[in-house]
Amino acid sequence: MTQRSWTRRQFIRTGTGVAATAAATKFTLLQPRPLWASPQGVAASDRVRFAFIGTGVRGCELLDATLRVPGVECVAVCDLYDSRHIAAQEAVKKNVPATRNYKEILDRKDVDAVFVATADHQHRRVFIDACAAGKDVYCEKPMSHTVEDGFAMIDAAQKANRIVQIGSQRVSSILYAHAKEIYNSGKLGDVYCIEAYWDRNSPSGAWVYPIPPDASEQTIDWNAFLNGASKRPFSPERFFRWRCFTDYGSGLAGDLFVHLISGIHFITGTNTVARRAQSTGGLFHFKDGREFPDLIETFYDYPNFRVYLRCNLNNDQGEFICFYGTKGTLIIKGSHLTYTPQDTTPQPESYSIFGWPAKLRNEYLEKFQADHPLPGALNTKVEEETEVFGVPKDYSDVVDHQANFFNAVRSRKKTVENEEFGNNAALGCHLANYSYFKETAAMWDPAGKKIKG
Repeated sequence: MTQRSWTRRQFIRTGTGVAATAAATKFTLLQPRPLWASPQGVAASDRVRFAFIGTGVRGCELLDATLRVPGVECVAVCDLYDSRHIAAQEAVKKNVPATRNYKEILDRKDVDAVFVATADHQHRRVFIDACAAGKDVYCEKPMSHTVEDGFAMIDAAQKANRIVQIGSQRVSSILYAHAKEIYNSGKLGDVYCIEAYWDRNSPSGAWVYPIPPDASEQTIDWNAFLNGASKRPFSPERFFRWRCFTDYGSGLAGDLFVHLISGIHFITGTNTVARRAQSTGGLFHFKDGREFPDLIETFYDYPNFRVYLRCNLNNDQGEFICFYGTKGTLIIKGSHLTYTPQDTTPQPESYSIFGWPAKLRNEYLEKFQADHPLPGALNTKVEEETEVFGVPKDYSDVVDHQANFFNAVRSRKKTVENEEFGNNAALGCHLANYSYFKETAAMWDPAGKKIKG
């Protein structure tokens, strides 16, 4: 077939054929990497003793994960709701001392580190008190409830020389570590656009948790819960569904955006705050007295790329992050990572030249053939194939995240998700909420350390 005999349909077939060579898929099961644990175990002198402050559903999940981390020991738990003392003891499989007063935890000499899994509005106070007491801190995400909280927490941690880990566990995942390797390798080319979402469609996913039958002012320290928030009559809905209310939580941004932002920052090596955020959304389905929306979408402007985030509580699409590069696409969906190369093989124009006279079209094709010999162009095979990576069935990035924290407690080396990293991710959440509630673009002022409308 000569160059002159090519038709528009054949051009399209040629392009499709080349792209098809990249359609082959290779699957790799990633293996967990040894962190700090050794086959010989951990010496008694290196044993880390920790306590939990906040043992609700997340606290108990974290407690359960500690059972898989060698060389650590839970010595006490704390929560404002008495029945959670029992739940915590059941999670850790040990009858550890329990209290409502977190300061009793901080006074203990046998506590090296504390986990803070309270409502967001209590993070600053407990975190700063823990640092002042000489305890290292694992603080659940989002790190802060307000912009001012985050910087006060950074100051406290660094003044006391404390090890800090914020609890967005994706940054310790072997899946995200491999995504970072691909990103750093240059295989994606230039990445200017990143898209991520985390969608749910259930009452539980929208924090409509059932109220335990024994919940009352006798079993819950309501006044302590309100410390740092507006005074109001006892409300079990506010205590157990605190993420719905601005006094205590940070809504979808603080619950789910923070994971997406942390993952994006980790993979791209970003340790800064978006310059601008613009949000939209609304409260459409869960009209139960909550103050946060059940749908929020936010565009972020970073120096070198743009990010679109969405959380929708009205349709379950799971967790998704995509990096759109000029040479490849990287997608994390659930427990799988997929890299797909873009077909950048030189191709003759297959559309607009069919509006040219035949003479000009043929001249263009002849020049293209001279610059890109036809046999080579037709037989070109994309060297890279689509690659899919997964993790073992029982893999837990929560366990890896905790192991990284305990390793840092021993080594005194900063964690990946330290106080500065965690604060930057939390600031992204505050920008999203500011824009949503103020109905304006939220601008980050790094010099003033504040958000401007």
